[in-house]
Amino acid sequence: MSWIRRLAARPDARLRTDGPPVEAGPDAPHAVVIGAGFGGLAAAVRLLTRGYRVTLVDRLDQPGGRARVERVPGPDGGEYVFDMGPTLITAPFLFDELWALAGEHREDHVEFVETTPFYRIRFDDGEVFDYTGDEAAMEREIARFNPADVAGYRRFLDKSEKIFETGFLELGHVPFDQARHMAKIVPSMVALESHRTVYGLVSKYLKDRRLRKVFSFHPLLVGGNPFSTTSIYALIAFLERHWGVWYAMGGTGAVVQGLADLFERHGGALRLGETVDEITVDGTGRRPRVTGIRLESGETIEADVVVSNADAAWTYRELVAPEHRTTWTDDRLERAKHSMSLFVWYFGTDRTYDDVAHHTILLGGRYKALLDDIFHKKVLADDFSLYLHRPTATDPGMAPPGHDTFYVLSPVPHLDSGTDWSEETERYRRRVQDYLEATVLPGLGEHVTASLTLTPQGFLDDYLSVKGAAFSFEPQLLQSAYFRPHNASEDVDGLYLVGAGTHPGAGMPGVLSSARVLDTVVPDPADLAV
Repeated sequence: MSWIRRLAARPDARLRTDGPPVEAGPDAPHAVVIGAGFGGLAAAVRLLTRGYRVTLVDRLDQPGGRARVERVPGPDGGEYVFDMGPTLITAPFLFDELWALAGEHREDHVEFVETTPFYRIRFDDGEVFDYTGDEAAMEREIARFNPADVAGYRRFLDKSEKIFETGFLELGHVPFDQARHMAKIVPSMVALESHRTVYGLVSKYLKDRRLRKVFSFHPLLVGGNPFSTTSIYALIAFLERHWGVWYAMGGTGAVVQGLADLFERHGGALRLGETVDEITVDGTGRRPRVTGIRLESGETIEADVVVSNADAAWTYRELVAPEHRTTWTDDRLERAKHSMSLFVWYFGTDRTYDDVAHHTILLGGRYKALLDDIFHKKVLADDFSLYLHRPTATDPGMAPPGHDTFYVLSPVPHLDSGTDWSEETERYRRRVQDYLEATVLPGLGEHVTASLTLTPQGFLDDYLSVKGAAFSFEPQLLQSAYFRPHNASEDVDGLYLVGAGTHPGAGMPGVLSSARVLDTVVPDPADLAV
């Protein structure tokens, strides 16, 4: 059965994979979407093509949210282009679907290029593992470290595929809005060993300690600790193998702009530089019901449906009045566990480093102990593991001719660490620079010609992310599916959530799938118009 047929198999799923879109009349119900990140953009396109009038509001001066773009002038009129957030695409069909819903083709607007290796993983001793989608090449890489683990890798990949089939194909677009939905999948979760952590599952199949790191780091891409994140997230290994790892020419910002243009081209209203101060609610009925939003300027915008792509914890804590919340109370939000944060340094160089891959992961000498510092002790360690992104390896136009554009991120504790980033930023950046210079970017300090940073404080200030967490709620078993904020609000009728903090979770496939869920839970415009 194809993935489309499998996704459409649920009786109540209104899966739409192509146009023509429904044109919204002047009296069609109005939907307001808060936040123009990928979740908000996808939600806005989906609602628009179903026949809603849609207004998309974002506090930044450009769409994209965490996926915004910064441009720094370079020599001779050139510029460094920095994608400030996501850098790789692992389920391209989810983007293709959005253009198809509007009767268009994504490839006519944005070009995707497959990258290989997916990641170049460098251990602290200088040994390198090239992680690809090629089965034979992967087995050769594994055999270099431990020939006995080749058979274990095959079994692990088979398990990852089974988890992928259930966790992504069957459940990724399902709204877990009732306890019975969670109870129904318990037998599958038991069979798939969801009680194990990702690292625990990997360790069942692989014995070499370095290979265990190679195949367990993926939860960090969505804000999770491999030692506490449910093994459901081991599906990422097969997801990447199945669809590949892709890059959008022009950067992730090209996808953002493409979706924003698609939205406006089909009649959507995009309002930038506008901060939402409150989601307005009528509490006089049997259940509270959304009525619209109030902007910081005092302007109110009436709406039949409100979709929030703002941080889920922020949405409830700051935008919905306490008297309208019986589920996501302040006490419950305070007890919730949030993901780690990130320190990100964006920099350009006046030379190229042609031997550096598009995606490089530099693993430090510590693994579990470093993650304990980040997630449990919440202390800023002296060492780190890094993800280095060099888009100019694939797309030289991201920098002036003969130059390179990079960003490097380091997982760090969220703001509960008490770190004063106004004091620490430059010290930490310099330590990262020194490590890169000593490992993969020789002479780096002499060649940096552009520099920007993003810290946990920036995640709070720029994106209103509670505790400066980079990925909202931490993806633990008891904060997954039914236990996350629901896509259809438990507290307020007509309020819906998309993005990293709701089901199915963070990462571009998760965020785009959260918007997919809206096709199931948001009523058709005709039903509201009656």
